[in-house]
Amino acid sequence: MRDILRSFFLIINYKTLIITLLSIVSTFLCHRFGLTARFPDMLVGVAIVFPVVFSIGSAYSRRETALQKLSDFKGHAIAIYYASRDWTSSKEHDLPERVQGIVGDMIVLMKRMFRYDQRTAWQENENQFYAYFSQLSRLTMEMRNHGAQSGEISRVSQYVSKMIIAFDNLKVIHTYRTPITLRAYSKVFIYIFPILYGPYFASTFKEYAVHLEYVMPVLYSFILVSLDNIRDHLEHPFDDVGEDDIRFDQSEIISHMR
Repeated sequence: MRDILRSFFLIINYKTLIITLLSIVSTFLCHRFGLTARFPDMLVGVAIVFPVVFSIGSAYSRRETALQKLSDFKGHAIAIYYASRDWTSSKEHDLPERVQGIVGDMIVLMKRMFRYDQRTAWQENENQFYAYFSQLSRLTMEMRNHGAQSGEISRVSQYVSKMIIAFDNLKVIHTYRTPITLRAYSKVFIYIFPILYGPYFASTFKEYAVHLEYVMPVLYSFILVSLDNIRDHLEHPFDDVGEDDIRFDQSEIISHMR
């Protein structure tokens, strides 16, 4: 029950209450002063619902791609660990433990970079991330000193390269999101629509029983603002706020290296 309530309050928040209150006030004033109009219902779908649903679908697709790239990153990191442990003829070295430490630090840094979205510190953090890649690359070269073959060294270097590509794909997903102009357009209409449609809601008062006159403005406000909140949560899948966010857990990946 607690999880259901938590999910509910993620999409029903203060914005929902403000827009609902404003739509009720608009409807009341329009009814009070006789301002009524029969606006077309299809305007809601064309101007608001379709762009919002498109944005939600696009944001969800970005999240699924990010999950795939994160899996690529983790998979190749674990492959490097296994290679450092098993592909060397001599076992008198600490290469696996060093891989564990580097990968764990990378996951912690990735979580900090993507979660807080600090533009000023991004370049510094990214430079540190590539320093970790450099450490991994040098570490693979050390495998040669412990009996690894040249072909195996080349393959491990490819694993590092694929980790770099996966990280860069995650960075692109984090930086370039769904069209900003489309999001701005839909937000404007979502927040002003229930208010502007006050004359329409007022014109339907005779069609409902007493005390049910304000059901339509309340429903419209809840539905539209809730869709916008869902879109916002999917838009930034790294911030650990929404139910569908991507979690960076260094303990999980380290546990697969033991």
